[in-house]
Amino acid sequence: MHAPDGFINAPVSAAAGVIAAGAIAVSLRGARRELEGTSGSSAAGSEGERTAPLAGLVAAFIFAVQMLNFPVAAGTSGHLLGGALAAILVGSYTGVLCVSVVLLMQAVLFADGGLTALGVNITTMAITTTIVAYALFRGLVKLLPRTRRSVTAASFAAALISVPASAIVFTLLYAVGGTTDVSLGKVATAMVGVHLLIGIGEAVITALTVGAVVAVRPDLVHGARGLRQKLKLRVNGELVDAPDTPAAEPVAARSRRTVWITGLVTSLLLAGFVSFYASANPDGLEKVATDHGIDKKAEEHALDGSPLADYGVEDVDDARLSGGLAGVIGVGVTVVAGSGVFWAVRRRRTGEEAEAAAPTSTSV
Repeated sequence: MHAPDGFINAPVSAAAGVIAAGAIAVSLRGARRELEGTSGSSAAGSEGERTAPLAGLVAAFIFAVQMLNFPVAAGTSGHLLGGALAAILVGSYTGVLCVSVVLLMQAVLFADGGLTALGVNITTMAITTTIVAYALFRGLVKLLPRTRRSVTAASFAAALISVPASAIVFTLLYAVGGTTDVSLGKVATAMVGVHLLIGIGEAVITALTVGAVVAVRPDLVHGARGLRQKLKLRVNGELVDAPDTPAAEPVAARSRRTVWITGLVTSLLLAGFVSFYASANPDGLEKVATDHGIDKKAEEHALDGSPLADYGVEDVDDARLSGGLAGVIGVGVTVVAGSGVFWAVRRRRTGEEAEAAAPTSTSV
């Protein structure tokens, strides 16, 4: 659903940019609490040690999976938006930042999504999906039994609804600032209809990913931290209860590294190899735009001639190799950029707390 430049006029694009900037500013403050924990205890600090690297990995994983367009209807494909997945794994504020980092990397490095439309894309794909999904997820988790299966089921439902919600917000922005004269009713019907189908794919990917992490390390899933279940660690090939002692931390740290490395390798394989087999059909927004004339005033991307434009490496003639290298580069840049952002956010909060706790000197 990456909107290019020209779909939405300049004033509305600018307004969306202001909304996106405000949401990112709020998310930076909220992410400090999510990355560090809110209690101020040593347990909260441990949560921060777990969440900061995971957040960078989540951004890279979303980038990789967004390269895997899947068919949803005749001549139409869809891809993960990622807001629900990010919010459930690392928290709503951190989730907004994760998807925003991905969208920024895609727009700047791969000419995917217009530069002037970046605010529109962050508003629809990062803010809307994350807020809608997390609100629905938290509501369902409170109603359902406190089990891992409930977390997975709630993830499925939240992701499913988040995608058409994003389509509705785009339709509203188009209603206010669309650059073409197209029936709003037709646009709304087409957008919501196709994105309901895409939402099913989003829900499956989100539920499978959340379920896999919850099964191995539920303490790494932000949305599952309230589960009253004993943490399991794999020791010599067997799952055992983790002891509630400081001595367990080295084992838990090794387990976290295993999850992180597994996630990174998976992301590299998806972007570098599996992406070659993704559907070549236009995604939901592209299809609707073509069918209904929304794209009549679409503008060429300002970085269309960049070395990685359209997810290929310039001067590499082999399509498989070109796309694979671009995917690997994208995952690497995103995980570095994302991890850097989240470590900086966490360190800033830690520094503020240390400064507040330091005794103040008084002159005599």
